[in-house]
Amino acid sequence: MLDVITIGTATRDGFFEGINFTNIKDERFRVGEGICLPLGSKIEAPKVTFTTGGVGTNAATTFSRQGLKTAVICRVGSDVSGEEIIRGLRREKIDTGFIQKDSDTPTAYSVIFLTQSGERTIISYKGTGEELSEKEIPWSKLKTCLPAGKAKWFYIGSLGGNEKLLQTLFSFAKKNKIKVAGNPGGRELEIFKAKPELLDNYDVFIINQEEASYLTGVPYQQEKEIFKKLDDWVKGIVVMTKGPQGVAVSDGKMIWQAGSFKEKKMVDRTGAGDAFGSGFVAGLIQASRIEYAIRLGSANATSVVEYVGAKKGIVTKNDFEKSSRWKKFKITNYE
Repeated sequence: MLDVITIGTATRDGFFEGINFTNIKDERFRVGEGICLPLGSKIEAPKVTFTTGGVGTNAATTFSRQGLKTAVICRVGSDVSGEEIIRGLRREKIDTGFIQKDSDTPTAYSVIFLTQSGERTIISYKGTGEELSEKEIPWSKLKTCLPAGKAKWFYIGSLGGNEKLLQTLFSFAKKNKIKVAGNPGGRELEIFKAKPELLDNYDVFIINQEEASYLTGVPYQQEKEIFKKLDDWVKGIVVMTKGPQGVAVSDGKMIWQAGSFKEKKMVDRTGAGDAFGSGFVAGLIQASRIEYAIRLGSANATSVVEYVGAKKGIVTKNDFEKSSRWKKFKITNYE
């Protein structure tokens, strides 16, 4: 019997720290600034850290550390990186029985360059990470693990734009009375842009403010107008994250707003979005209160950015409930 099954990517990540990059401001960079290295040179990295990531495994780690019985559906290669991902999940007491192995395509891999401010530039090889096979998912076993009527959950991340798999998951969840939460990837957002009626399948829909603006066509500063559109499409709760500025949440009747906990030191923003989204849903599962869910999601995201990688800082249930650090948090709401 499981409480949550996460579905999404799994990656092996290498973090390179302390490199003396040259920053160049140029409008040809998407954010107006880029990092540069001498062509043909050999660059020394003072520190390298290897870990694992991907929304499927990151979210699963949050749910498991919150005491929820968790499994993950993801795809890895039949290689050393894939085995390391599986070993790490087992250490977290996550069921790995649904993981697909690809003998032809390697595990997804990312090289992350970290700056001293905690910002990062990522070189990503997708590998087999976004090639989940619908045919290899044991649907009958899922019915046994998530029996109908028990208010169990799917947490769906990036599926590489696999609309057929996404719709199959939605149909399976509806038929078996499984609740659906998720933080979609860019290709899924393109699908929802064209077919917003699909958003009605979500009980909890999590996106950042730039993604919300893209979906609705409304500038992200116009928060009430964004929620007005999203609430028409999403039957459940809409969560809009705003980076260091916090979060806004709507249940269609009320809008909650909160800032962020103050981090001890900003080290690495990798996985902060996954940490908030999965922490929010874990809080909602456990307490059924949006205020509690916001506080847990915010604590999880803050803790994660204090460490290198997406998993080391994920909070445990014991830490969240007993640490005074996570007790006081201002949350406001309005209609």
